[in-house]
Amino acid sequence: QVQLVESGGGLVQAGDSLRLSCEASGRTFSTYAMGWFRQTPGLEREFVAGISRAGGMTSYADSVKGRFTISRDNAKNTVLLQMNSLKPEDTAVYYCAARPRSFYSGNYRSYREYDYWGQGTQVTVSS
Repeated sequence: QVQLVESGGGLVQAGDSLRLSCEASGRTFSTYAMGWFRQTPGLEREFVAGISRAGGMTSYADSVKGRFTISRDNAKNTVLLQMNSLKPEDTAVYYCAARPRSFYSGNYRSYREYDYWGQGTQVTVSS
């Protein structure tokens, strides 16, 4: 089991950058593929980015490709989401998620594939 705690959200202007951090507890962090999702009221949780257990494979939603970068440091039990060139449509609650399976097992873009979630951090981008 793993506990996840996100941080780094806030209110920024369009074009600004933010870096979200997700810290995981437990000794087996490297056995989890990780993902970042986001959600706005009334909509389903949306895949943003994912990273494999060793960090060698990443994937992004088309809407953030080229602007966001996911990375992880297994020695520090941390996964990061660097968000550049933010747009008002990036406004959402961002969640960190973990799944104890290989990255491409199942549908890694579906929130239903993830077993553990953080509490979320709000990102608001003003125009």
